[in-house]
Amino acid sequence: MSPDGFTGPSYFAENGVFAGDPAVDLVEQVLGVPGRAHLLTQANIADQSVDIYCALCSEGVAEAFYMSLDQLDEKIEAGEIRPSPVLIEALKAIEPHLVRIPYLDFSETEYIYRFRNAKERNSGVYVDQQSEALYQSELCRAIKAARRTKEKKSGAPAILDFGAVSYVIPSHFGFCLGVQNAIERAYETVASNPTKRVFMLSELIHNPFVNEDLLARGLRYLQSDKGLSICEDGSLTADRNDPKALWNQLTGEDIVIIPAFGATNEDKVRLLRRGLSIRENDATCMLVEKVWKAARRYAEDGYTVIIHGKSEHEETKATFSNSSSYGPALMIRNMAHAELLTKVIQAEGAEKTRLFEESFKGLYSKGFNPEVDLEKLAVVNQTTLLRNETLSIIEFLRAFMVQRYGEAQVAEHLWSKGKGDTLCYATQVNQDALQKAVEESIDAALVVGGKNSSNTFQLYRVCEQRFGENAHYIQSEANIRSAESIEHYIFPYQLTETPQVSDVVRPFLDSTTSPKRILLTGGASCPDGVIQQVIHKINSFFPEESIRSIESILEAFEAES
Repeated sequence: MSPDGFTGPSYFAENGVFAGDPAVDLVEQVLGVPGRAHLLTQANIADQSVDIYCALCSEGVAEAFYMSLDQLDEKIEAGEIRPSPVLIEALKAIEPHLVRIPYLDFSETEYIYRFRNAKERNSGVYVDQQSEALYQSELCRAIKAARRTKEKKSGAPAILDFGAVSYVIPSHFGFCLGVQNAIERAYETVASNPTKRVFMLSELIHNPFVNEDLLARGLRYLQSDKGLSICEDGSLTADRNDPKALWNQLTGEDIVIIPAFGATNEDKVRLLRRGLSIRENDATCMLVEKVWKAARRYAEDGYTVIIHGKSEHEETKATFSNSSSYGPALMIRNMAHAELLTKVIQAEGAEKTRLFEESFKGLYSKGFNPEVDLEKLAVVNQTTLLRNETLSIIEFLRAFMVQRYGEAQVAEHLWSKGKGDTLCYATQVNQDALQKAVEESIDAALVVGGKNSSNTFQLYRVCEQRFGENAHYIQSEANIRSAESIEHYIFPYQLTETPQVSDVVRPFLDSTTSPKRILLTGGASCPDGVIQQVIHKINSFFPEESIRSIESILEAFEAES
C-alpha cells in the first residue's frame, strides 16, 4: 500500500488485502497470482470512502514477505516498521472482519466440514493396536447394521440375550456423524504432521478415553472445557496473557484443530492474528453450523436470537459469539429463564432494565437494549439438549406473544417459519430410540458417557424419569464395582456451583440368581468399545456356564434380524 494514499490499484501484501477493482483479473494483475477478490468491508480512509477487498489466492505472491498481525504489531511497537497512516487505518477497518476471511468463498449452502459418507469414513486412521479395544465392538456393529435402517429415524431396540442377563440396547446410540468427523480429522492431522506441533483448541469431544488416546499420540490442548488456558506444564491459568500459557507460545508453524463444538469468534481471531490457518483444521459439526446459519438469517430479518443452552458449554459459547456478530443475542438455560424473559418484556421503564440485568447478567450481547431488542425473538438451541424442552420453550413464548399481541401478529414477534429447525437430528434420534427402549421391562438402566457430556446427561434424564434410582450415569465399566454396587455420577445440571460430592455408590443388581434385564446406551461421544466392555464386566458377575458366548449371541441376533 503506498504511503501517500490510494492511487491506482493500491494494495498491501499482508493477508493479500487490497483496495481497488474486485475483478478476478485485477487480482492476478496486482498480486501476480491467480485468485478471487471478496468485499470485506467499507471504510473511510484518508478522507475517502473505500471498499476493502480480500484476495484469496491459490499460491504465494512472488517476492513478498509475510508476517502475522501479531508480529506486525510487535515490529511496529519496536519501531522496526513505520507504517503509513493509511495502512494503520486500513488494518483497523479490517480487524472486526478477520474471522470471515477463511470462509469468504463459502456460499450460504456450504458447510465447513460436511459429514462423510460410509465410503469416505477413515476409521483405519485411529483403529489400531493401541485403540482397538476403545473403538471396536462386534456387538455394536451388528446392532447398528440391523437396527439403524435409517440414520434419522429410530427403530425397535435390540435385545441381546446372554442367558443369565439380557441387554436392551436402543437402535441409535454412541457416536454421531459429527463426532466421527471430528475424531477422524484429529487423528488424520496428527498422523500427517509428525514434525509439527498439533493442538486442539479444547477437548475434541466430551469423552476422557478418546481425549487420553489422542494425548498419547502427541496432540495437546490449548484450554480446558471451561475456557482456562493450559500451560506447558499442564497447569491451568485464568490469565489469557500468561506467557507460560500454550496459547501465547503458538507460531504460524503450529496446527490448531477446532473441535466439533465450534469456537468463539474471539478464539478464531486470536488464532488468525498469530498467523495460524484455521479453515482446513476446523472440525465444527455441520449441525452446529446449521444453527449459526439460522441465527444469521433471523438476525438479518430483525429478530433477536434466543439461545437455549448452558452458557458454560463450549457449543453455546460458540453459538452466542457467532450470533452476536449479526445482531442482539441472549442465552437462556431453561423454562424458568423463559418465564423470567416474559416478565422482563412486560415490565416498563427502569424496572425493565433492572429486572433484565438482574436476571440475565453475563448472558446477553454487548449493547443489548431490552427496550427494543425483545420485540422480535427467534429461538435456537444447544444441539445436545432435549428436543421437547426446546419446543416447550418455543410454545411457551408463542402463547405469551399471542396473549400480548394477538394471533395474527405472532409471526411479527416470534420466528414461526421453522419451529425447532435448528435441533440436531443425531441428538434427537438417540433420544427417540431411547424412548422406545425405556418401555421395556428392565432391572437397571446404564447410560455411558463423559462427565461433561451434555447429550449423555439428557439421555440419563430420560432413563431417570422412567426408572428413578435404578438409572445410573457412568463413564465406563470401571464404575461398576460389583453386581451389588455401582458408582453413579451426579451431573451438575442447573446448579450454581459444582456439588461437593459428584460420585455416589448405589445398589446395582439385587442378585445374580435370576435372569436380569439391563437397558444400556451411550452418549454421542461414547465409543462402541466402551459399551462392549460394560457388557463384559456385567457378564463376569454371573456363573460362566450361565452366559452364552458372544459368537452365539451374534449368530442368533443376525438370524433374527
